[in-house]
Parts: sequence; C-alpha cells; structure tokens
Amino acid sequence: MNITRSAPVWLFDLDNTLHNASHAIFPQIMAGMNRYLARLLGDGVTPAGEDVVNATRTLYWQRYGATTLGVVKHHGVKAAHFLEETHRFDDLPSMIRAERGLRQLLRRLPGRKILLTNAPHRYSSQVLRHLGLHRQFQHHVAVEAMTVHRHMRPKPSTLMLRRLLRHHQLTPRRCILVEDTLANLRAARTLGMRTAWVTQYLTIGDTAGLAHPQKRLIRPAYVDVKVKSVRNLPARLHRLR
Repeated sequence: MNITRSAPVWLFDLDNTLHNASHAIFPQIMAGMNRYLARLLGDGVTPAGEDVVNATRTLYWQRYGATTLGVVKHHGVKAAHFLEETHRFDDLPSMIRAERGLRQLLRRLPGRKILLTNAPHRYSSQVLRHLGLHRQFQHHVAVEAMTVHRHMRPKPSTLMLRRLLRHHQLTPRRCILVEDTLANLRAARTLGMRTAWVTQYLTIGDTAGLAHPQKRLIRPAYVDVKVKSVRNLPARLHRLR
C-alpha cells in the first residue's frame, strides 16, 4: 500500500485498547505492584499496610501517568527492576482476551501504525505476538523508550509526545491517538492530535482506566470519536480526518 505524507499516522495504546487487560493481566500486575510497594514502604521488617500501598500506587499513577515513575522519583528504584518484578506471568497467553479480526482491522486502516504503550517492552512484545499484531506496527514505543533528557516521561507527558513527533518527523494533525485513558487523550489533543477513545474494557468509576471517576462514559470535548471497540474505527474514519 502506498502511504502518502497526508495519510494518517495511528498511535495505538495496547492494554485495554487492543486487548482486555482488566480480565486477568491488570489484577496480577496490581498484585505485583502492591507486593513491591509494601516492601518499599515498610520498615524493613514489616511490610506497609494495604491502605497505604493502595493510596501510594493510585497517587503515583494519577500524578505521573505510570506508577513506575513515582517509584523511581520518590524511592530511587531502578525502573527496569520495578517493571521486571511487577510484570511476571506464569502463563501470559492464557490470560490474554481480545476480539477476533484485529490484524485485518489494522491492515484496513490507511496510514502507518505506531504502538505507544506505557507497558514494558518485553511484556508488550509478548502480547503483540500472541495477538498476531507484531508485524502491523512500523514502530513499537514502550515505556523504557519514553525518555526526555534521560528522564522517564510516559504518557500523558506532552514533552514525550513532542519528542516522538520530532523523531518521526510528524505533524500533530496527521496523528490519531487511540486510547482507553482520558488523560492521555487530553494531552494529545493539546498538541493538536486527533483522538479516539475506546471504552469496551472500562468499568464505570474505574479511576485507573478513566483518569477520573465518572458515572457514565460521556465523551469529553477533547475526544473526537468515542468507540466501543477499535473495530468501529473504519466506520468513524471520516470524523478523524
């Protein structure tokens, strides 16, 4: 397929966008983060309590867009160690749930595709391969690559997004961010990108998915299209041009 300079560039999130991470993967990651934080926040003998751990994890996620960044900034932990410890799975393929036809969907969408995920590279590569999508993305940008001036800057960092645009010689107007997380979509819109909000794997009032609790999944003004599934994107493409 010939791709012109005017064709869109799709920036796809992974978890809860291309597959249902809330089914089994997120609960296991959450448990791993809780164990790690309990040791980190404890007194060296007794782990920190559940309330302290949950509050700290939520605070770091909401403030920085990734719990990893909060752990690095406030506790001097190496990001690679935290990610390795919290993304261990005995049988990851058995935990993955996704719709059929995703590979065909990505092929049908005009323009280049870039995976842009706050997940670590090893984990996200395994998920992509299991889904058969690893050949559909021209670039795979995982959280380890989201650095600005040698500091980790995951989504929703506009500094990171600007760096991404410069690196790939893209104008914001050409880019479409496809995401489940509102904070990331809001950041992309401030730079002039177009935005698509995927909602099927979200739970009402789930702050981890929505960035703030809502009673209904109402489309904010900074979201161009709200779709239940990425499979609905071709039918809404006219709204994203």
